[in-house]
Amino acid sequence: MHRRTFIGGTFGLALSAVGHQAKAHPPKKLPDYNLPVEMLPRVVPISVSFAPFEIHVFPGEFGLYWTLPGNIAVRYVVGIGRPGLYEAGEFYVGAKKEWPSWTPTPGMLRREPGVYSRWRDGMPGGLNNPLGSRALYLFQPGRGDTFLRIHGTNDPSTLARRVSNGCARMVNDQMIDLYDRVPMDTRVVLYPPTA
Repeated sequence: MHRRTFIGGTFGLALSAVGHQAKAHPPKKLPDYNLPVEMLPRVVPISVSFAPFEIHVFPGEFGLYWTLPGNIAVRYVVGIGRPGLYEAGEFYVGAKKEWPSWTPTPGMLRREPGVYSRWRDGMPGGLNNPLGSRALYLFQPGRGDTFLRIHGTNDPSTLARRVSNGCARMVNDQMIDLYDRVPMDTRVVLYPPTA
């Protein structure tokens, strides 16, 4: 089955500012990522009684779950933070942005200046931007913006891998689907990595 047909048919019902403000350059059309069926979003039963309408990320299985009533969830395959950069904890969605701009964090600039220094003043939103089509900005009470994101990517080879600077990522069309479901202040739980 074609990916867009699958997502549109199965997940068509959507539930209903931070950083540098560079001008976004969204593409007119997203690429067809041609993911294998096992990497498409799907509705799955969940054995734990999570409250509906929350995000739970299990890094050991590279799974992000958008919980629904009746002990079911929409499961997405994600890429997560590299060892030492992934941060477990409880967060909430403190901002949402479409085709967000991106600025490397001070930690990224310290770790890999050769890679990130050219973008120290920010990169406009667009298909090649590291945050992709949409981003959910994760906040914590008393801390504010944690600089952790759930965001899009145009590189499906980064899914089901520990590749990022701490964020969870999914391909752009799946990120748009999740973004449209998730309201502000949604609870997000990032679980500790398992061996």
